[in-house]
Amino acid sequence: MGSPPGHPPLPRGRRRLLLGLLACLCLWAACDGGPQAPPAPPPAPAEGISFFGIGRESRYTQAVRRELSRTLGREAIERRSLLDLEISFGGFLRDHLPELDRLHRRLNDPPDERVEHEVTRLMYRYARQAGAPFDAVDLIFDGPTGKPLLFRMRFRRDEAGTVAALRERYGPPEVLPWKTEGGESWLWRREGDLLVLSFVPDQFGQPSHRIDLYFTANLEEAAARRERTRRGGAPSPPPSLF
Repeated sequence: MGSPPGHPPLPRGRRRLLLGLLACLCLWAACDGGPQAPPAPPPAPAEGISFFGIGRESRYTQAVRRELSRTLGREAIERRSLLDLEISFGGFLRDHLPELDRLHRRLNDPPDERVEHEVTRLMYRYARQAGAPFDAVDLIFDGPTGKPLLFRMRFRRDEAGTVAALRERYGPPEVLPWKTEGGESWLWRREGDLLVLSFVPDQFGQPSHRIDLYFTANLEEAAARRERTRRGGAPSPPPSLF
């Protein structure tokens, strides 16, 4: 069949170009007019370990302090403190948690000196009077960044079922035996955070409980910053926390 009357036939090259453009327009119209697939959701953040609503990405602020006071009662505050990561007896970290032992030595070098760090240490000694299931709570935040470094909680009686709650939330622990008869520790690891629950026998063989929560990524950051400072490098300026 020829071209319509009065219209000369298109050259073959122009005809191919026109057909290609029409195909592209049809494809664009089909894609634009049809339902669009929703964008892929961002990956969920990795879940570590938290206490009192505070995890490794949290920051210490006055609002956090007020909320903790409502939960744990009045606190004492230190702005400089030791960072002793050891658990219960010397050599425990070396025997069971060598990665923490290395961090402990880096944070406390030289070993024959008392090394204090710029931190915010909150100490609660009347937490039970505020309704919390602990006899003593220490929360240590990094001074320059406000990130949590080390949380420690002590309790003798477990009326609140804290031990069972930890097992339910984090699953079966890794058991770390002690050299001392009747003592042992349970370990949970989550995305680099280390949670250690220790059963510490008293003189009558009755256990008291100790929880140590290590935010190892933040401890590593603090250790690296201290090493840079000791070598003479200027530390990074801290963010504004308040």
